[in-house]
Amino acid sequence: MMAAQKPKVGPRPGRRSDPVPTRRAFRSAEWSVIERCRTPRQVEDYLRALPYNHEERGETLRTFRGVIKAGKAHCLEAALAAAAILEQHGYPPLLLDLESKDSLDHVLFLYRRRGRWGTVARSRDAGLHGRKAVFRTLRDLVMSYVDPYVDGSGRIQAYGLFDLRTLRGCDWRLSPRNAWAVERALIGLSHRRIRTSERRYREALARYIAFRKQHPNEPATYFRDRTWL
Repeated sequence: MMAAQKPKVGPRPGRRSDPVPTRRAFRSAEWSVIERCRTPRQVEDYLRALPYNHEERGETLRTFRGVIKAGKAHCLEAALAAAAILEQHGYPPLLLDLESKDSLDHVLFLYRRRGRWGTVARSRDAGLHGRKAVFRTLRDLVMSYVDPYVDGSGRIQAYGLFDLRTLRGCDWRLSPRNAWAVERALIGLSHRRIRTSERRYREALARYIAFRKQHPNEPATYFRDRTWL
């Protein structure tokens, strides 16, 4: 999840960024991943196999190139990697930002297939990984994350859509540097509020607390019956 301040007004759309890189722009290890991962499901599997980036040596926001080099990723880094990979296979580089009351947002790669929405995502929490493209609306997709998002402090309050093609002056695909401009853009993004009942929240919280008492060091995997990839 990404720590973020709460925005009030989103940025104005910018011009489209640089053209989609050609094969010659990528290193052999990078292109090997792109060739191997041609679908959202394949990218999801690739990202889940990577160790989670816990940022032990300080905060990072690696590009696709940085993820390949480091061999690990947190949620926003994974979303950027998915965008760079799937852009090569015709998918627009879209991000979905889930805004939480505890300022720990979750960022996912958003895609559409046959008129339905889905995501590719990496998370420390099993319930916050990607979704199959089965959701008619973005709101329906976001609602599938409401219960899994609840832990000791988290609760989804809003969501926002960001097109990486509008980001200027930041090479989020291939720069060896941290792509902090992406985080700033998400902080400034206009979000749509989403309301859930207090009863639903309390039930989800009680379930989480009960699970954590029995399994203090295990990930909460009781949401696997959802439409995961």
